Amino acid sequence: MSDATDPWLIVGLGNPGPEYAANRHNVGFMVADLLAERIGGKFKRAQKAQAQVVEGRLGPPGPASRRVILAKPMSYMNLSGGPVTALRDFYKVPTDHIVAVHDELDIDFGMLRLKLGGGDNGHNGLKSMTKAMGPDYHRIRFGIGRPPGRMQVADFVLKDFSSTERKELAYEVDRAADAVESLLADGLERAQSTYNS
Repeated sequence: MSDATDPWLIVGLGNPGPEYAANRHNVGFMVADLLAERIGGKFKRAQKAQAQVVEGRLGPPGPASRRVILAKPMSYMNLSGGPVTALRDFYKVPTDHIVAVHDELDIDFGMLRLKLGGGDNGHNGLKSMTKAMGPDYHRIRFGIGRPPGRMQVADFVLKDFSSTERKELAYEVDRAADAVESLLADGLERAQSTYNS
């Protein structure tokens, strides 16, 4: 079982490469980038995994701060499990100290849901992670809503946010980063009561 001194692995899910950078599917990367800014770190290539990482501390100075490894898998989304498992093993992170930040179709844009464990709901990044290490990790689900009309899900998630959504995006990404910090500092139940909508 994990204890307070164990590090946390915060995984932003997305696809590598500039052509995907602003896609809905890459909101996990956006949150990870903001958290890296908050700890004053820059992503660099991981030694033992196909990922970029930043190490640091999140939370208020003192005993309440948590040691974190922020990660962006550099495999494609549907292969995220390999890099995440390699990072988990290298940094000796208990599975319940892993947090996946990802886009979620079944929640309206800008809504957040925090949970521990559960299914993958058709999300290829989660499917890959769960296959590699089981379902018992935390998720921060960032709502992107359903595709309009008859647009295919795969096309929708690989499109950039709409101009209306982009006006709110920085605020919502900031809120999701706050939710990560709250999960680490206050625990799941308190973070859920603050951020689950």
